[in-house]
Amino acid sequence: MIISIVQMNSVIGDFEGNADKIVNYVNQAFSSGRKLAQPELIIFPEMALCGYPPMDLLDYDAFAEGSLAGLRKLQKNLPASVAVGVGYVDRNRSGSGRALINAFSVISDGKIVFTQLKTLLPTYDVFDEARYFEPAKVRKVFTPQQARIGFAICEDFWWEAPPSPDFRYPIDPVKELLDSSIDILIVPSASPFIAGKLKTRLRLARNTAREGHIPVLYCNSTGANDSLVFDGRSFAVDSKGDMVGMCGWEDEILTIDTTTMTAENLVLAQTSRVQHLSTILPQEQPGDAAASAPQQDPANHDEIEEIHQALIVGIKDYLEKTGFSKVCLGLSGGIDSALVAVLAAEAVGADNVVCIAMPSRFSSEGSMNDAIELCRRNRIHLEKLPIEVPFTAFLSQLSVPFAGRPFDSAEENLQARIRGCYLMAWSNKFNSILLTTGNKSELATGYCTLYGDMCGALAPIADLYKTEVYALSRHINALARQAGKMDPIPEAIILKAPSAELRLNQKDQDSLPEYEILDKILVQYIENNKAFDEIVEQGFDAALVRKVLLMTARAEFKRRQAAPAIKVSRRAFGIGRRLPLARAMYEADSI
Repeated sequence: MIISIVQMNSVIGDFEGNADKIVNYVNQAFSSGRKLAQPELIIFPEMALCGYPPMDLLDYDAFAEGSLAGLRKLQKNLPASVAVGVGYVDRNRSGSGRALINAFSVISDGKIVFTQLKTLLPTYDVFDEARYFEPAKVRKVFTPQQARIGFAICEDFWWEAPPSPDFRYPIDPVKELLDSSIDILIVPSASPFIAGKLKTRLRLARNTAREGHIPVLYCNSTGANDSLVFDGRSFAVDSKGDMVGMCGWEDEILTIDTTTMTAENLVLAQTSRVQHLSTILPQEQPGDAAASAPQQDPANHDEIEEIHQALIVGIKDYLEKTGFSKVCLGLSGGIDSALVAVLAAEAVGADNVVCIAMPSRFSSEGSMNDAIELCRRNRIHLEKLPIEVPFTAFLSQLSVPFAGRPFDSAEENLQARIRGCYLMAWSNKFNSILLTTGNKSELATGYCTLYGDMCGALAPIADLYKTEVYALSRHINALARQAGKMDPIPEAIILKAPSAELRLNQKDQDSLPEYEILDKILVQYIENNKAFDEIVEQGFDAALVRKVLLMTARAEFKRRQAAPAIKVSRRAFGIGRRLPLARAMYEADSI
């Protein structure tokens, strides 16, 4: 049987546009000149018709209406010569349970010929599907003439990889399908990117393929929605678990002959996402196609490059889906803002990026020179807007109530908030998205200023610890050198001691532990959910651990007001890590 899996970038709530894209991509699947140009079944990702995740848009009856209207449009407009499987939201008509269902249906000759509902509804990390959907009660087999096909919708495929060691779903949908003697397993998915997650997907697919002696086809979404990036990289493995074909990060079709287990890729002409994404795997040019031999295992690809690509996709798609084309950001001459500037230029083009340097009486000449050099190397426009005049005016106005009190965080934060005003004014005047430049180490410990450097609509590196910021910066420079180009980020920026430059001779380590130690403690606390005693047992100083945990707990109110961060880790700040604001600081108070 010839099956095409089509990974695509859906826009949440754009039912008509998503339906038009699905019809367009089905027509492209029949492109002339391709060896496998006559698929019998074409598969799209989970919720391709409505976009994922719709969150509380699902509470509006109009959302389900729009989803079903898109489905009826597909029934009328898809070619009758091929069966097409697509994910969408439908109403629960069983008479009990949640109002909605996460459905996947096959359309053939204008009719719905098969429907499978999603069984496992995740409620961990960023997921909250049990809030909205009623789970499937049965697992069914699609039985066209050519094969018996089972569908495991995203989480239904992940029974073997639970969110925590002490958790197991009561139902294993894949086992039930294998027990039903399926010939092919297809996994329509909207699986958000996490660094290294591809290894788990491939492991699950290979285990299933070997256990059932069947090919496994995995179809994932692309693009980004708010904090979540969808990395595509759909693939097919044969009954031995060997890789047959794989997509990159773009909208793309992978067509598989399940008899000969040969595959063919087609990068879809409608998409023009980040060009250098082809470094993950060899890709054809848009509109071209070629038969693909079994490919090298991509699971061993450097995770830092995965993160690099995810951040670019996240920035680009956020702008496209919110209707913006330009970005601005404050450029201090430090490593964080330098990295964000380079990522933004890669995502939307240097011509669409404006960096704003805002020196104060405490800014070093070296920092200004580094900012100028970074913009010169990357051909980014730089504006210089000193803050001395408004800072002096504020100090004058506050001189009486502040009389007799030492210069402290009040005056430091005042500078950051003046800069925030400048940046927001620029964003308003020139209709550009403001990118905030803070990293995860700073956001964790509260080493950031509300309504100051935290101003912005998107936080590209807020899920990167400071040590990861340095690693990614060096990685980007290494890529440039490999291409025979100058380092995008000057070495002077990477080597300098990090400083907010809000007072004379200030260094980050005046307030924070060394980042190499701080980040290790934060990883244990935030990513691994380790308690004080468990972290100390790993060899960290008890007083230092207490300080870090207390700083992190006290800064929750700042994180609640932070710009959305592009998620690249297992535990990003935001909707995936929900903590109360008013609580006991037991992390330190009980020690």
